Amino acid sequence: MTSLTDVGFMPMRLGKVVAVADQDGPSFYVVLEGVAQDVQLPILIGEMEAFNLAATLTGVRFGRPVGPQFAAGLLHALGGTIRQVRIDRLVAVHGGTAYGSTVEVEGPAGVELVDARPSDALNLVALVPAPIVVAPEVLAKAHAGMAGDSPDAVLLRRALKAEQMSIQRHTGIYGPEDRPGVR
Repeated sequence: MTSLTDVGFMPMRLGKVVAVADQDGPSFYVVLEGVAQDVQLPILIGEMEAFNLAATLTGVRFGRPVGPQFAAGLLHALGGTIRQVRIDRLVAVHGGTAYGSTVEVEGPAGVELVDARPSDALNLVALVPAPIVVAPEVLAKAHAGMAGDSPDAVLLRRALKAEQMSIQRHTGIYGPEDRPGVR
């Protein structure tokens, strides 16, 4: 049987979640790191997805489950496991290109492939560990996007150098509150 690494897919792992700012405000990225090779893949994600993933990676716990914890609990309750997450294609979106991903889920009914945004798939795999692999065309697009001096290229390179985003609890007027905030 041919494996995905045999056809050029790169095994990667979650590295960090970062926030970098420019004149338009903050942008949030998850940075994947190569397992066996020195390669990084920054993926632009939404603020809430970055917040949830940074909380998971830094060990912040919430009193109630948020979206990714709910999805992981539902997967477990239904007897499913994640076999792998693939960042496997380029998707045309308004104003450019985004990455698409597939979550390979195994459960009592067999194996199913579930389409997902990379941010959702990576939030889930942070809670339910499974291999992450990335298609060669995704890596090539990312590498090309970091070349040059365009504002987007500069932001991508800054994301690779930025420190892990941290989540800290705020203290309210009446005492500690269970409202984590981004720092």
